[in-house]
Amino acid sequence: MDLNIKDYIYDKLLPKVERPGRYIGTEWNSIHKALEGINIRFAFCFPDSYEVGMSHLGMKILYHLLNDQKDIYCERVFAPWPDMESLMRKEDIKLFALESRDYIQDFDFVGFTLQYEMSYTNIINMLDLAGVPKLTSQRREGDPFVVAGGPCAYNPEPLSQVIDFFMLGEGEEQMLEVMEVYRQWKVKGMKREEFLELVSKVRGVYVPSFYDVSYNEDNTIKSIMPNKEGVPEKVKKRVIKDLNKAYFPDKIIVPFIDVVHDRIMLEIFRGCTRGCRFCQAGMIYRPVRERTVEELFSIAEKLVESSGYEEISLSSLSTGDYSKLSELAEKLLSEYEKDRIGLSLPSLRIDSISLKLLQEVQKVRKTGLTFAPEAGSQRLRDVINKNVTEEDLINSVGAAFDLGYSNVKLYFMIGLPTETMEDVEGIADLGYKVMERYYQVPKNQRGKGINITISTSCFVPKPFTPFQWEPQDNIEAMREKQKHLQKMLRKKGFTYNWHDPNLSLLEAVFARGDRRLSKVLIRAWELGCKFDGWDEHFKYEAWLQAFEDCGIEPEFYALRKRELEEVLPWSHIDVGVTKKYLKSEYRKALKGETTRDCRTVCTGCGINLLEEGGVCK
Repeated sequence: MDLNIKDYIYDKLLPKVERPGRYIGTEWNSIHKALEGINIRFAFCFPDSYEVGMSHLGMKILYHLLNDQKDIYCERVFAPWPDMESLMRKEDIKLFALESRDYIQDFDFVGFTLQYEMSYTNIINMLDLAGVPKLTSQRREGDPFVVAGGPCAYNPEPLSQVIDFFMLGEGEEQMLEVMEVYRQWKVKGMKREEFLELVSKVRGVYVPSFYDVSYNEDNTIKSIMPNKEGVPEKVKKRVIKDLNKAYFPDKIIVPFIDVVHDRIMLEIFRGCTRGCRFCQAGMIYRPVRERTVEELFSIAEKLVESSGYEEISLSSLSTGDYSKLSELAEKLLSEYEKDRIGLSLPSLRIDSISLKLLQEVQKVRKTGLTFAPEAGSQRLRDVINKNVTEEDLINSVGAAFDLGYSNVKLYFMIGLPTETMEDVEGIADLGYKVMERYYQVPKNQRGKGINITISTSCFVPKPFTPFQWEPQDNIEAMREKQKHLQKMLRKKGFTYNWHDPNLSLLEAVFARGDRRLSKVLIRAWELGCKFDGWDEHFKYEAWLQAFEDCGIEPEFYALRKRELEEVLPWSHIDVGVTKKYLKSEYRKALKGETTRDCRTVCTGCGINLLEEGGVCK
C-alpha cells in the first residue's frame, strides 16, 4: 500500500467515523514489525466489530504466538463498521490490517475465527472489501490462503466453498505446524494446490475441495468421501496434552476504547465434564485439562504488570469446577487486594458457589452474579442433564443475598426437546422464588434495589451434541412462549430479555447445514446482509429472499428431525466424542435419565481413546 494512502486513512477517514479507536492499531502492547526479514504475513480476522473481537481470548493467544516467531508478522483485522466501510468503498480503499495498514490481499494468509454462525456474511463482506476472491475455486496463484478455525469450524460445510482449509481443534501447536509447511512449500516454489495437499496431512486440517458429497433423492446426504489419495476419511481434531506447557502470552493488547470484556482473562482449564446435552462446547472441548495454581499465578503476575488492568476474570466453561478454585482465588486476592484489583468468577454453576469465596471476592469489587438453570422444571433439567436442583439455585442466590448482593441474572432456554408450556411457566415461578428469598433477608442487611434479570435464548440444536438430531421449535411456538413469560414477569424487580426467534432459526440452519448453503450466504450478502447478530442490521426478509433465490428451504435444516443413522454434514469430522455415546445420551434424555459428572466416574464418551490429549482424570 502506498504510504500516502496510509496517511490518508489516518488523517482523512478516521476523523469521519463514529469510533476511530477501532482502526488506529497502535494500542498498548500491539506489535509492529519491520517487514525486512518477514517471510509470512498473517491477517488474523475477526468477522465482527472491534469491540467484540478484542474481547476474544483465542485471538490474543494466537496473535502473540505467531508474532513470537521472528519471520512471521501477524496483524489484526476486524469487520469495519458500516460507516467506515462506506467511506472505504467510496474512496476505493481496500480492507487493511490495523498494525501496518497494508492491504490484506497481499498477505500470505487471511485467517478467520468462527465463533458464531451469524457472522458468516461478514466473512463474505470482508473478503470482497479486501479484493480477495470470495470462492476458493476462483483463487489463483499469488492469492492469499483463506483459512478458518474456532468452534463453528467443527461443521465447516456451509463455508466449504469460501474457506480454503479449516484448522479443527486447539491451535497453539497446529498453527505453527501449518506455518512450517508453508515455509517449506514457499522455498520450493510449488503450486497452490500442492500446498493444500501438504497441509491436509497436518492433524486437524480439513480441505473441503478434497472431499465429494453426494445426496439422496430426499436431499439428505448419501456420502462424504475423499477425492484425493492420502486424505483422511475422518479429520481428527487437535488437542493440547498438557495445558501447563501450552503457550500463553505474558502481554495482551490494551484497547484505547471500551470493549465487551475489558480485563485480564486467565484461562484456568479447558473442557467440561458435566455433560449438558444441549452444550456443544462441553463436548467439543473435551477432555478436561487444568493449569496449576502456580502456573496461573505466574501468568497473572505478568499480565497485571504489562497491562495495568484492574480486574482478573477466571476463564473456563465452568469456573466453579476448577479443582483448586478456592486456593487460586485466595492467592490472587491476597496478592492484589491492596492494589484494588478485583476478581470475577464467570461461568459459575449454581451448585458450586462458595459462600466464603463470595465474601472474599466482594471485598474488592462487588458485581452482579449470573446463574444458568437453563430450564424451569426439574423434569426438563433432567432431560438436558443439567444436574442441578431448585434447592441448589435458592441456596446459592440466598447466600449471595445474605452478603448484600441484589443484582442477579438467570439464563434459561426455551424450545428444549420435550418442553411443555408448564416447563416455560416454571421459569417465571423460579424467578419469583428467587425474589422471595431476597425478601427473607432482614431489611437492614439486604442490598438495595433487587433486580432479577431473566434471559431466555431459543434452543439451537448443535453438531456433536446428543440433541443434534432434534428439530428446533418453529418461530410461532417460540414467540408464544416468549409472550407468555413476558406477561408473567411484569412485576417490579424483574427484567425479561429474549432472543429473536428469526435469528435463532438462521443460526440453526447454519449450525447444522451442508455445503449447499455457501451459495445462500453469497446471495444473502448480495442482498445486503451483514452484521446479522446486531438487531439494527439484521435483515430477515433479505435472508428469506436469498433462500428462495437459491431454491433452498431453511426449514429443511432447522425444523426437521434427523434419523439416528442419517449421514450428517459433519460425519467426516472426529471430535473424540463417539456417535455411540451421543446416541446413548439422546435416548437417556428422552427418558428423563441423567448421567453423572464424568469427573466422578467415566461415562464412556470416547475422548480418552483419542491419540492426542491423554487420558481423562
